[in-house]
Amino acid sequence: MSWLPWVLFPAIGATIGYLTNWVAIKMLFHPRKRRFGMQGLIPRRQAELAKRIGQVVGDDVIHLDKLAAPLMDADLRPLLDGLIANAMATKVKEWQSIPLVGAFITEERVASIRDSIIDEVVNNQKDLILQITEFAEQHIDIANIATQQIEAFDLDRLETVANQVARTEFRSIEIWGAVLGIIIGFVQVGILYLIDLDTVS
Repeated sequence: MSWLPWVLFPAIGATIGYLTNWVAIKMLFHPRKRRFGMQGLIPRRQAELAKRIGQVVGDDVIHLDKLAAPLMDADLRPLLDGLIANAMATKVKEWQSIPLVGAFITEERVASIRDSIIDEVVNNQKDLILQITEFAEQHIDIANIATQQIEAFDLDRLETVANQVARTEFRSIEIWGAVLGIIIGFVQVGILYLIDLDTVS
């Protein structure tokens, strides 16, 4: 047997293996729409994937009580000070414009009332956040929100992200396709060589 099959078969095997894996990776996202009975895995299953991922996100990943936990001991005074001051400003001006009454609405009294409100909120901060969290859990469906967001996610952007994150892995899959093709090519030539020996003998 000449040397040509030992070069040709592995070369053909490497080409087929590489291209097969390259096409398989491309078919994760392409074709976007069904053509000739074929459609990319992710475009075809996007709604189903969105529903499954949404359920996982809602049930196992995002919990409102865990999201709210850092707020339990956070210093909310600066935030509350601004919010309550703005909320009181209009009403205070109205009170100050009332004859006789306005004279008693001094900046010191307003500041004292504001500080009292803030102290009360801060003293009950944990209970307040707990109540807000419980209210949010009753009215916010995280699984449904995640599902809708994933269903609407742009596939071009998703493909770009996937290629950026898994570029090395995708390249390895293509190369291993070529390596396996070379091995298969050598095996085929070896089998032909053994058959040729049996024929000669």
